[in-house]
Amino acid sequence: MKHSGAAARSIGHRRQIGIHGVLHRKTGLFALGAAAVVIGGAAYMGRGLYHGAVTIHELLNENKQLKQAIGHLTDEDQIGYAKVISQRSENGRLLTTIRFVETARDDKTARILQKEYTVEGDVVHFDALIVTFGDKMVMDGRARALYLWRRIYGENMAPQDGYPIEEPGAEPKRYSGLLQALPIQHQQLFWTEIWDLANNLDKLKEHDIKAIYGNAVYRKLREGLIYVFKIKPTGELFIEVVPDM
Repeated sequence: MKHSGAAARSIGHRRQIGIHGVLHRKTGLFALGAAAVVIGGAAYMGRGLYHGAVTIHELLNENKQLKQAIGHLTDEDQIGYAKVISQRSENGRLLTTIRFVETARDDKTARILQKEYTVEGDVVHFDALIVTFGDKMVMDGRARALYLWRRIYGENMAPQDGYPIEEPGAEPKRYSGLLQALPIQHQQLFWTEIWDLANNLDKLKEHDIKAIYGNAVYRKLREGLIYVFKIKPTGELFIEVVPDM
């Protein structure tokens, strides 16, 4: 009987070991499966992040929605105006205060940006960046141009010391909604990077962008007149003077 009890205990012990072995193998397999799922998910996410990291060059070359948006640009005409609020002498210096207004693309009477500046002297420079596109980019072969108001400065100021008009890298207010067919990150990429292509002539040619350049117009200003800013489809910026009503 003693031997029988010992044998039973031995068999039970072996069974217990066997059960633990099976559980251990199952746990190991589960861990390996979980690890495979995590690695596979990370690889999938990695591919998604890789494909999502679009560059400005890929955007300009491959994005049909962007080309359609640029093709929808209408011929620019009146884009804003400036008028003298006051001119006064202070400590032997002539100071001119002007109101600068940018108008909407679809309504010349709608103000989308309005600022006031005081500049020394009566000759004021209005500085803009212009982008002109080639035939391939606009599809229909008609000239198209984008612009960004940069700064205002007087004849006694260096351009780099001028007063900013619009924030560099941000979507210009006049083009709000132009790229709405694109994902937000692609819109931000376009407005952040497009102006930086100005110094890369090879890339401009590759993307069928004719030019990105600065264009400053200036006038000797006086009260009683409105200085209307106009731009041609080719990107030429000019001022037309009319009486203040």
